[in-house]
Amino acid sequence: MKPDWYPAWRDEAIEQLNAKNDRLEKDFQLGHWSRYDYDMTTGRLLFSKEGAVKVIAEIQIAGSTSAKADNWLWAWANSNLPDDVLSDAKLVRAFGEKNSINELAQSYVRDADNDLEVLGWELTAAAVRICDAPGAYRSPRGEGGALFLILKSVKWAG
Repeated sequence: MKPDWYPAWRDEAIEQLNAKNDRLEKDFQLGHWSRYDYDMTTGRLLFSKEGAVKVIAEIQIAGSTSAKADNWLWAWANSNLPDDVLSDAKLVRAFGEKNSINELAQSYVRDADNDLEVLGWELTAAAVRICDAPGAYRSPRGEGGALFLILKSVKWAG
């Protein structure tokens, strides 16, 4: 179930996220650092080169895809994640409940086209739009899925 306006709204969210991520790539070379690490306890994503941290991002977790489970799991429904990095995902859930948008309000989402990568970016784009965040980042996971992070702020280290 979803309101009539939602598909176009989500398409706009995807366009907005692409533009935001393009800007972050240009301004902070996101996607080009030799290493990145995220720390759930501090809610930070660190981009490094040759052992030195170059860019620091404050993060929230949108959710994750799993090739094994063949679905998306919203971060608020993942009991393994610390509460400090879930407030944005909870805002998305509240928005979904208020507007009767099931894919934003239910724990798991399956994609009819079986393209988890596309589904992950679409749902993350909706989250970035709802939370008015400056961008998002995708971290691959070993079992063929990924963790999708909402970037709250991005700055140069030092």
